[in-house]
Amino acid sequence: MAPGRIRNGTGYMMKHAVTFSFVFLLMLIILSSPAFPQVQTRLRIIQASNVGSTIDPSLKDLRDQLAPSFNFTSYRLLRDERLSLSPNKPAEISAHPNIALEITLVKQRKNNAEFRVRIRREGTEILNTQVRLSPGRTVLIGGPKHGEGIAILAITARF
Repeated sequence: MAPGRIRNGTGYMMKHAVTFSFVFLLMLIILSSPAFPQVQTRLRIIQASNVGSTIDPSLKDLRDQLAPSFNFTSYRLLRDERLSLSPNKPAEISAHPNIALEITLVKQRKNNAEFRVRIRREGTEILNTQVRLSPGRTVLIGGPKHGEGIAILAITARF
């Protein structure tokens, strides 16, 4: 056998052990990272009406958006949900005994996330829309009639 062909048992094993360890570590990192990043989403359901003139203190961060966008004098928080959404995996929220709300992360890019929002009343779809949000921004969607006024959805995404 030629001098360069002789394998030193320990050196040979160390070289391949290091290579194997590197490949194993690389695969572990790839496989353990989430295949689909999650978007932290806050969904607030707000009742807007002309009964009274108060704005729920928990909605103070939305005060400047609510008043000019909707012609109501009173805003009350009905529900505040924090969701971790993965692409194309809808989250369903029972908003009222006969109303179901579904929110789905459709796409996520570096600068925005796109959501589909559906509302069904007694099984019939009454709202189906898509919105695109920048990180930390909130979008308001006027929803169905609720009590003396309407329901408003406030969606905020953090990613």
